[in-house]
Amino acid sequence: MRIVFMGTPDFAVPSLKALSAAGHDVALAVCQPDKPVGRKQILTPCAVKEAANELGIPVYQPKSLRNEEAVDRLGGIGADVFVVAAYGKILPPEVLAIPRLGCVNVHGSLLPAYRGASPIQSAVLAGEKKTGITTMLMNEGLDTGDILLNIETDIGPEETSGELFDRLAELAPPLLLETLTGLEKGGITPFPQDDAKASYTKLISKADAEIDWDRSARELHDHIRGMAPWPIAFTFTGEKRLQVLSSALTDKKTSSIPGTVIPGAGRFFVACGEGSVLELLCVKPEGSKQMSAEDYLKGHDTDVLGH
Repeated sequence: MRIVFMGTPDFAVPSLKALSAAGHDVALAVCQPDKPVGRKQILTPCAVKEAANELGIPVYQPKSLRNEEAVDRLGGIGADVFVVAAYGKILPPEVLAIPRLGCVNVHGSLLPAYRGASPIQSAVLAGEKKTGITTMLMNEGLDTGDILLNIETDIGPEETSGELFDRLAELAPPLLLETLTGLEKGGITPFPQDDAKASYTKLISKADAEIDWDRSARELHDHIRGMAPWPIAFTFTGEKRLQVLSSALTDKKTSSIPGTVIPGAGRFFVACGEGSVLELLCVKPEGSKQMSAEDYLKGHDTDVLGH
């Protein structure tokens, strides 16, 4: 099949490589423009652009798809299908109408749950035990199109968003290839999503990562997993920020005020909501390197966390 591939981050790279390896004619890779990165704000290509360059696939990086130039460029490819995986922009009707078999989206959740920009992180933050990959035919809504295929996977109790992100990225390619084969041969019947069961996600920001010790230990453990490896959960010791990279649930109970550090023979126990207690395992103090909680406690006298 002749394909236009649309994607930006590393989540999309395994799918792009799989299409090429399977012998599909990936005629164009569309991704977002290079962005400034780091203190020196150096313009840096996204993961899909780098992969496309390695594969010898032409790259197109329009600032917007809502103009005649973009529609003409995409329409001139003669693609059978557009494949979209974490592209990061909404496709306008004029673009959706171009390929003869439609636009196929690879989404990191079991739709209609977790529509939107951060399905993988949001599932971990919510403490979900299962998620998956869904392929769907795109329409003008936000992840509202008819479902083609999906695959389910368990979320590990200690799995971080980053770890789940990598696993789902590798689960996507076989499902995508099966989807395209089914579309081409007419072997897949798309079916509508149940909007009554839909949920939506939002873009995660650094501000969202702050720990609220009034929440239960279970919720905070999921919060810490969900914010790893970015933007990383954090709290405060006085005016100093303390990042929390990993934690462990305990069966301890306490009547202490949430945020209180509970003495524990070199272990970093913190009182949480509902009388629960969370153990912090790895932290990173402001201006310092990451360290074990035990090492942190040796050099810091901390009684209360949070503002």
